[in-house]
Amino acid sequence: MTEKSAADRGKRKVMTGTVVSNSMTKTAVVTIERLVKHVKYGKYVRRRNRFKVHDEKNECKVGDVVRFMETRPLSKDKRWRLLGFVQRVER
Repeated sequence: MTEKSAADRGKRKVMTGTVVSNSMTKTAVVTIERLVKHVKYGKYVRRRNRFKVHDEKNECKVGDVVRFMETRPLSKDKRWRLLGFVQRVER
């Protein structure tokens, strides 16, 4: 059996979000917020998605803006891995 290349596996999702928690070992919780127009009332409502991201070196700090990519399941909830930092928080 031959090993599949990255192109054969399909395109993996890449997202950008803000770190809201780093209290777990090698894991950061990243939030993406978006505004969605309510179907009935027309008011814009804030929607939030939270992702558990694998952070191998424990270098994420709360407030950092990071890029992360979809990957195989690493634990019960963790299916994303850290790619890099868009903006670092000064502390």
